[in-house]
Amino acid sequence: MPAQAEPERPEPARRPPAARWGDLRLRVISAAILLPLVLAAWWFGGWPWAALVVVSIALALHEGWRMHLPRAAALAGGAWIIGAGAALLWLRAGAAYGRGNVLFVLVVVWACDIGAYAVGRLIGGARLAPRISPGKTWSGAAGGLLVAAAAGAVAGQGHGALVAAALAIAAQAGDLAESAAKRRAGVKDSGALIPGHGGLLDRVDGLLAAAPAAALLALAFGPGVALWQ
Repeated sequence: MPAQAEPERPEPARRPPAARWGDLRLRVISAAILLPLVLAAWWFGGWPWAALVVVSIALALHEGWRMHLPRAAALAGGAWIIGAGAALLWLRAGAAYGRGNVLFVLVVVWACDIGAYAVGRLIGGARLAPRISPGKTWSGAAGGLLVAAAAGAVAGQGHGALVAAALAIAAQAGDLAESAAKRRAGVKDSGALIPGHGGLLDRVDGLLAAAPAAALLALAFGPGVALWQ
């Protein structure tokens, strides 16, 4: 028998302005609490940074395990998370630009997140991947890319904007990959650890993709070369 076509889902109604920004307050409060902790660990490096990364990776692995994904997907996701943690540790351990390279990656990912959130909520428009994450739009993706590239241009000289754009694309791909995993598991958020964001995976999915990309770029550039130069 011929397969039945999947019924078309109605396009979600455009939310009123107040609803579009309903989670902003919780997001700001959560960021204000977590940001000093992250920046302190980044600044001191060594065991504070290692402790932050290891605890974060353990929590992310726990959230991924709770999704009950198929074995292959769970193994791939676990390897991805562990690899991203190793990349963050390796980048920060760099003698010449370890601190600067990690800050560059963090700023670019944060800029991408903020740009995508703000532009997507302001403009809206066509859905980027409606079957994976109905809330994401092409305008939000473009906004995140442009804001991240601008942050890279401000942070450094030379190819800073191009590297930032590449990391922003990786971060958005990581965001979509985590959304696909959640859709496969039938959950809205990976957890409820961070108010306004959901689980830790919901907050660091972009970083988990951008960090390995940054490590590969650092290897390609060679020792003693900053990512933004």
